[in-house]
Amino acid sequence: MNIALWIVQGIAAVGFIYSGWLKAVQYEQAKRSWGWVTDVPRALVTLIGVAELLGATGIILPYALNIMPVLTPVAATALALVVASGAVFHIQRKEYREIAVNLVFIVLAVVVAVGRW
Repeated sequence: MNIALWIVQGIAAVGFIYSGWLKAVQYEQAKRSWGWVTDVPRALVTLIGVAELLGATGIILPYALNIMPVLTPVAATALALVVASGAVFHIQRKEYREIAVNLVFIVLAVVVAVGRW
């Protein structure tokens, strides 16, 4: 089970790092990748990206380094909430492709949160 959780944590972290990096650092690329980016304030997009980057480190480092490992499920829960908020936003806009991606990352984050609690 531990190995399976590490695999899920790794997949989730890579996905959140990619998404967070585009939103926080590569804003123009994010605009080309996701149509919704042009419809919300740039500061909000950057904030979401920073939250995803911090969350990605939070689902790996505390548990891996055994320094306050309780932060790993906390970070995973926070990421699930961020992604669930995004899913609500995409439902309102009828952006079904994005909702499917949101659901995958919600499941990954919840698995990490429950598995590491």
